[in-house]
Amino acid sequence: MQADVKQLLRDEGLLLDDELWLADWIRPERLCRLRDVLSRRTGYLAVAMEAVDDGHNQAAILRSAEAFGIQYVTVVEGQASFRPSKGVTQGAHKWLTLSRMPTIRDAVDDLHARGFQVYVTDLGEGAKPIGEIDLGRPTAILFGNEKEGVSDEARSLADGRFYIPMAGFVQSFNVSVAAAVTLYELTRRARAEAGARYALEPSERHRVFVAWCVASLHGATREEAIRRLAARGWSPGDAIPDDEAREGDAPR
Repeated sequence: MQADVKQLLRDEGLLLDDELWLADWIRPERLCRLRDVLSRRTGYLAVAMEAVDDGHNQAAILRSAEAFGIQYVTVVEGQASFRPSKGVTQGAHKWLTLSRMPTIRDAVDDLHARGFQVYVTDLGEGAKPIGEIDLGRPTAILFGNEKEGVSDEARSLADGRFYIPMAGFVQSFNVSVAAAVTLYELTRRARAEAGARYALEPSERHRVFVAWCVASLHGATREEAIRRLAARGWSPGDAIPDDEAREGDAPR
């Protein structure tokens, strides 16, 4: 079975010839699981956070992104460092591609350069209901600070603003709940509207699969894999090591 799985991964371009040794270090069942989840991953939608300070909220947004198959997350830190609560992420952080940006302008410029239009959550005049977001092109959704929301600069840089319609007395959700509702709605629509464009590009699939293989390893084996891959130019990027995720037991 191991040989068959290795051949399949090679044929699909998930592992190159000089990376097939990774498959020898991971159970075939695990490799098949990684491949299956990867087939549902998208790079058509992305998530961005601006000054989301609470570790539980950081973690809950990451968990929602991972659960709905979104691969790319951009982070701009606020008053607190970005250290999502490990008890809330449930390991979701290991499977995401994280980009840390020093300013909101850098973040939006980077997203634009990668082909995304950027929408921010906002209750102000001119914002459109979530159902009216145009998903005709790749879209990144920016969520703001728990108390202040997105900054004025973020609003000015964004391509559009949206809100989630409410039927009760409250005007908005907690940021992590808003993220979950938003990502459910947009992934549901984008899968239908974007068609084949919704899936990761082949080069992205390869890059993510290698990163997931490394994330599936532990201890000295993982360090050896990183050493071997680094020798040929690979980098783990901005992944969040488990020992940097903060402890926590309940979302706020």
